Amino acid sequence: MARVVGIDHLVIRVGDYRRSKAFYGRLFEFLGFEVSDEFESAIGWTNGRTRFWIYPADAQGRKRRHRDGDIGFHHYAFQLRSRKDVDALQAFLETEGVTIVDPAAEYYEDYYAVFFLDPDGLKLEGMKFGERQQRATRARSA
Repeated sequence: MARVVGIDHLVIRVGDYRRSKAFYGRLFEFLGFEVSDEFESAIGWTNGRTRFWIYPADAQGRKRRHRDGDIGFHHYAFQLRSRKDVDALQAFLETEGVTIVDPAAEYYEDYYAVFFLDPDGLKLEGMKFGERQQRATRARSA
């Protein structure tokens, strides 16, 4: 039986390639990604574990923005090292003028996240799960 060992890459189509390339370029630089490959109408970034690619949407695809609730993409979450990293991401997004739809907070037990939109309205998330539990476990072991 075949087994998945990870998510290799995500590819999204964007309405304004130049605008999205600039947005994701700044975001991924902040998150520690580097450009992995770039072609005339595609660019991918990697952090050594996963890759994220953008391509321009075709003419029909550019006729309307993504709407949360449509079939397909709901959101993509970037797992961060700590709650402090989530807070740092939110501060970065604020300086960039990015739309934050749900600010940094605990949304579920020990699940801390910030949710934001890319230029096409695609929802992205920076999150950390289990940090308090990990600290408690270390404290009990010490």
